[in-house]
Amino acid sequence: MLKIKKRNHTVYPIIVPVSYSLKSINFYLYQSGDTLALIDAGLNNEECWNALLETLKANEFSLQDITQILLTHHHVDHVGLVDRIVSEHPIPVYAHPYSIPRLKRERDFMERRVEFFATLYKEADCGEAGETQVRYLKNALQKNEKKAMQTDVHSFDQARMDLEIMEVPGHAPDQVSFFHAETGLLFGGDLLIQHISSNALAEPDFEGRRQRSLLQHMESMKKAGSLEPTTVYSGHGEIIHNAPALVETRLMEIEEKADKLKHLINEGVMTANALAKTYYEKRYSTQFPLVMSEIIGHLDYLEAKERVGKEKQAGVWHYHLT
Repeated sequence: MLKIKKRNHTVYPIIVPVSYSLKSINFYLYQSGDTLALIDAGLNNEECWNALLETLKANEFSLQDITQILLTHHHVDHVGLVDRIVSEHPIPVYAHPYSIPRLKRERDFMERRVEFFATLYKEADCGEAGETQVRYLKNALQKNEKKAMQTDVHSFDQARMDLEIMEVPGHAPDQVSFFHAETGLLFGGDLLIQHISSNALAEPDFEGRRQRSLLQHMESMKKAGSLEPTTVYSGHGEIIHNAPALVETRLMEIEEKADKLKHLINEGVMTANALAKTYYEKRYSTQFPLVMSEIIGHLDYLEAKERVGKEKQAGVWHYHLT
């Protein structure tokens, strides 16, 4: 089992391989002084559960030695084992306040979220594809109601830790990273992934308002890169040792994609939906929510740079070069 020790701080990575593009589900045990924190909690499956127990045993720990759980964000592949762990070993769980309505699947918030996407897809001219996705979200309100996290979730100000909490929204509105300045260790969640770019997902804030997620994600990556961390413990794939260079690569990729979309707009492809269909082709139907997030995010970027403008026609945003 891999163990990484820096001064009096030891990280025990839990790496669970998967067959799809993420390559692995990663979560971490972090020992500092007399605390042993679990940072993120993988998927709710036997592979992640057994990997956790095996890592504990290999390093002469047990489940009862974990003192707290710290969550980088609410996505299912980062929180899956929380209820199972706490049911066997009651310990506090900490997350960003924006995580709580999502983890608890609070009805009012989840309904506002559905309405947010209904408006988003109408303004993007998504037609039947958008309506199908909204129907799916409405059905999920009922279907997934029992998947709400049962464990109480607390804000970080109650946690006992020597890590700096950095808000790094973009991939998720509630995403945080944990930084230890003395050693340069950064637990990044899905902010940076070595082998693929992390999606900046279109999501509402707590009040249901749209965020410019890609612009947020870019600022979050720049913030992380400016720290010049020695090691970034990512939520997926390899542990990262070249964060500033990786950030520059990701920013360059965003610029390149934005230029391609600008070229399509110049050719007369003027709505977000038309751009998504043209740019992504087959992926449009197989990964519709991700594709629309990407297109809308890059349009936000072009608009912020004053390279494109937009006007609303019959309730749909049309983009043009400035």
